[in-house]
Amino acid sequence: MPSLNPLIHNHPLKRSSLRLLAYASLLFLSSCELYHPSPLEPSSHLESWHSRSAGDESVLDFAKRMSRSGPDKVYFNPADGLSLPEAEIIALVYNPDLRISRLREKITEASAQHAGRWDDPRFEVNVLKVRDAVPDSWILGSSLSLTIPLSGRLAVEKSRAVAQHHAKLAKVAEDEWQAILELRQAWLSWSANQLRLSETQQMVKSLETISNTAAKLAEGGELPRTEAKLFTIELQSRKAEVNKLKGQVREDEQAIRSTMGLSPRAMLGLRPTMYLADSRQPGKLAQTNAKLIRLQLEYESAELELKREIRKQYPDIEIGPSVEEDEGQSKIGGIGMIPIPLLNSNKGGIATAKTQRELARAAFETELERTTGKLSALKERLAGARKHRISLDTELLPLVDEQVKDAKRLLELGEGGSLVLLESLVRSHEAKLQLIEARNDESRAQSEIQHLQGPAPWSVKIK
Repeated sequence: MPSLNPLIHNHPLKRSSLRLLAYASLLFLSSCELYHPSPLEPSSHLESWHSRSAGDESVLDFAKRMSRSGPDKVYFNPADGLSLPEAEIIALVYNPDLRISRLREKITEASAQHAGRWDDPRFEVNVLKVRDAVPDSWILGSSLSLTIPLSGRLAVEKSRAVAQHHAKLAKVAEDEWQAILELRQAWLSWSANQLRLSETQQMVKSLETISNTAAKLAEGGELPRTEAKLFTIELQSRKAEVNKLKGQVREDEQAIRSTMGLSPRAMLGLRPTMYLADSRQPGKLAQTNAKLIRLQLEYESAELELKREIRKQYPDIEIGPSVEEDEGQSKIGGIGMIPIPLLNSNKGGIATAKTQRELARAAFETELERTTGKLSALKERLAGARKHRISLDTELLPLVDEQVKDAKRLLELGEGGSLVLLESLVRSHEAKLQLIEARNDESRAQSEIQHLQGPAPWSVKIK
């Protein structure tokens, strides 16, 4: 094959075209980003995870940045043991699901930053050789074309990408609020089991004392051994219950650590609570519920997607200069291309975008119905749990406590009543466990109501 070097020397236009090609290639290579591998390091990550603590600088910095004013102030001081509001701050920093959610949000942020850019220019080179014996047998042509977006499609693409990013930000806020709900539910479960454990341990102490008294009475013939043995049986049963509750407490504590994003090795002192304070005035669900806010933003994104597909019906123009060398003659001109929207007209894209918009509308409206109904049901559950808790606290517990005192007095006086005392102790224990369960039900219902009503502004003060 003949060399191109003579052609380059003999034809300045060809030489210019090849230089333009070389410059374009260098420009392309210089604008490209290079690949850098980043391998996984499981051991290093586990070491970093195990070193996390409630008082890390990243947690303290986050707490300091939370300058939003609100009705409830959180005093953050992990050194004296963690309260639930303090644990919520740690979860917002280290919760593993939130890390994934925030990284997904970064994808739409990157898309929004670079959306709406013009298409890259296109450089073309054509090299042909005439097979017949002619003086200038090489034909060399080149062109540079640029797409001019007259349709306005790029501006809509930018708006759509920004709307998608806002929807993803709302999804992050929704996931954060969901993580808070999960932490609260785990905290309430752990607190309830702590109270059950404490009450059962107290029951064991009472049974140990009375069991010893019953054994002495049985030895003196003042109490049948069969009745005295019932106290021992009940004592061993409650000791087994204590061991089971200790395991549940440890399991619940690990669930709390997992939700906060801390390892089992992290030194923590947790303070149980069965009360959730909330001084907010509830607003309209469509304006406060995290999921409904996100669905409204997704509907806005679907609107812009339809607008973009409609704009794509209108063609963009592709124009640029063109240079050609043919039979020793230099030709300079231009190229221009414009699609004619007669057969396709992006009908498929428009129909799909319309359906997606209707889907987004249905998703919001059905979720509004579902959330409104669920909130109403939760309020009824809260009212029922509250009445049940008040009834146990003010009516049943005083009765069983008085019954236990009377039965103990009879046993100490040697007037019998051991079985009555045992039954009274069991009833008192069960009533106190019912009260703990009622408090737990009330708090969990309150937690779910707060979740549906949406996050409240709050502020943090570092101690």
